[in-house]
Amino acid sequence: MAVDASSVAPERDHEFGDERGTAGQGTSSSWRNAWPLALSLLPLGLLVMASWIGRYVRPSADEWCFLPSVRDHGISGLIGKFYFTDNGRVGNGVLVGLYAQFPVAGHQWFGLISGVLMLALLWALSVQLLCRAHLEVPRGLPLLVASMITAVFLFATPNTYKTFYWPAASVSHTVAPVLACAVAVPLLRARGRRSRTAALVIVFTAGVFMGTLSEEASVVALVVLSCVVLFAHRVFAVRVRAFARRWSLLGMAGVAIGTVVLVTSPGSRHRREHYGADRASMLAPESLLNSLRGYGHILETILSTWQYAGAVAVGVLLGLLARARAGRPAVLLPCRPLLLATLGVAAFLVSGYLCTVITYPVFGADVVTTERTWNDYLLLYVMLLVGVGAFIGRSLRLRTRHRGATVTAAAMVCAATVLGLVGPLNGLGDAMQVRAERWDRQDRYLREQAVDGAKVAPYTPNSVARMLEPFSNQGRRKWPAQCVADYYHLDKVTYSTQGP
Repeated sequence: MAVDASSVAPERDHEFGDERGTAGQGTSSSWRNAWPLALSLLPLGLLVMASWIGRYVRPSADEWCFLPSVRDHGISGLIGKFYFTDNGRVGNGVLVGLYAQFPVAGHQWFGLISGVLMLALLWALSVQLLCRAHLEVPRGLPLLVASMITAVFLFATPNTYKTFYWPAASVSHTVAPVLACAVAVPLLRARGRRSRTAALVIVFTAGVFMGTLSEEASVVALVVLSCVVLFAHRVFAVRVRAFARRWSLLGMAGVAIGTVVLVTSPGSRHRREHYGADRASMLAPESLLNSLRGYGHILETILSTWQYAGAVAVGVLLGLLARARAGRPAVLLPCRPLLLATLGVAAFLVSGYLCTVITYPVFGADVVTTERTWNDYLLLYVMLLVGVGAFIGRSLRLRTRHRGATVTAAAMVCAATVLGLVGPLNGLGDAMQVRAERWDRQDRYLREQAVDGAKVAPYTPNSVARMLEPFSNQGRRKWPAQCVADYYHLDKVTYSTQGP
């Protein structure tokens, strides 16, 4: 018997709770798909600009010590150095070794490669989340969401150099949380038994690797996965609930194993002895209280950074433009904005404080200005803002019939956010160019001295974005001067105030 389509009740949206059948009214399908893609050119252009500036990156701080180690002993030698001497971060040693084997070129290309990798992973995650929620959006919207998250995450931070350009910090605190998020992609793609088994293997393996890569990213992962285990019955449909819990528990087990490998390593013990940061001092009431004070100052900085509004704006666009798609039911229960937002806020606040607790014994009061360690939970913050924005957009879509003005306003906020990040990035690029020119002149001079048989040569510090250099603090702090000497095959470098 034929069925009149007009007699069928409109289908309810599992994720957003609206009625279908109004998508695309008043606008052509081609324009609906084209304008989000056009808007995404702004954050993508910012990423291209930042990658181009990356040609001015030169080694500094810890990397002076990594480079001669990889040159003389290979990546395996650096991994051994990390495990037995430095910090126990075996996974970190692998990633550092990959770029350190190409000394200056590895630093110059790191921003481009890591930026493209993070964008691709966040794009894939956005696509899979929308697919599993059975939401239909304009074709360019997932790319816009991923590019805005990437741009805000990398460039709204108080110190973009240490977030994006300093490879040693980026692999630990910038790339690490993105890799942790990307592990959810195999989970979201899992359908049959084989793909589910693969997802379980991947999350366990990634958990072990994450535990040896970044303590802070591991803490964030444990907090988020704990929320999934505890509240799966309030968020996920029955058919996927047990598997989501099993996946999360296996990921937590992997992180725990990797963390044990790291904490029990000779390098980790040596680092704790060096900084006087053992477990007892970390959990001491004074340390916990000081960590709370420091975290309060960090939150003040984060919450007063207006560029994070771009994440909310792109979320609003997502909520306004998403429509239910026919097919199997979504993996999420009917939308519960208040519950999901509360869980997200709690996960962010708890993980951020715990990250501050474990870093305070090392950095002390300087934890407030050690911005690179914030990034492990800042990605969660940015994604939370996108989610909150999506709920706001959903609410506006259900309550207003004429949404063009709201869409335009949200798009303008996205554009203003990107444009607001251009100036600081351009200023940083100018400072990096000046340092690169001085660094290159000094590099040529020190190499010439070594070729001529000199054993001792003068070195002039060249710093950018508060990066450590040999002879910092008016020459009183020598680290890592000996590593510089090793890099140039010299016995010693001495402090100089005038470059070659």
